[in-house]
Amino acid sequence: MPFTLPDLPYPADALEPHMSAKTFSFHHDKHHAAYVNTLNKLLEGKPLEGQPLETVIQESSKDPSMTPVFNNAAQVWNHTFFWNCMKPNGGGKPTGAIAEKIDADLGGYDAFVEQFKTAATTQFGSGWAWLVLENGKLKVVKTGNADLPMVHGQVALLTCDVWEHAYYLDYQNRRPDFVQAFLDHLVNWDFVNQNLASA
Repeated sequence: MPFTLPDLPYPADALEPHMSAKTFSFHHDKHHAAYVNTLNKLLEGKPLEGQPLETVIQESSKDPSMTPVFNNAAQVWNHTFFWNCMKPNGGGKPTGAIAEKIDADLGGYDAFVEQFKTAATTQFGSGWAWLVLENGKLKVVKTGNADLPMVHGQVALLTCDVWEHAYYLDYQNRRPDFVQAFLDHLVNWDFVNQNLASA
């Protein structure tokens, strides 16, 4: 079966005013959809056609001739994951296992926020900021373009998209303001706790 564009986990206006329905109309309905459509075309009649998305990502990451496949497959995964990292009335300090793990591994929530903001705002050009699990420990990392934790032996727990199309309609060139709004008002800590529990 070809890959399909997943529905957003909430209405397109559910994250306003921090992320607008107009942003979603471009980001989800056009950018994310284009990655899905391009990936399906690239895989047509090829050995990886019909394989799970994670398999396509892992296999294409090892072969420079498959970079276009990797870029589109990874971006399909990244965006689907990103939508689930947010929810209406989210953000702020986490609770549960992730809160304890952030205290233990990163020195507390405030230290995490500083590390995450630094990763997100210093990623040059397009990319992603991540909270990941690596060898049982939390770590904040950043990746360029479509790159993602799973090809580096890490488990993604949370991400923030810092490609310009993620925030430009709402924040123009003010990436730090977008990242702050993401942390304060949008993070879905329930999803992060689920990811931690299943890691």
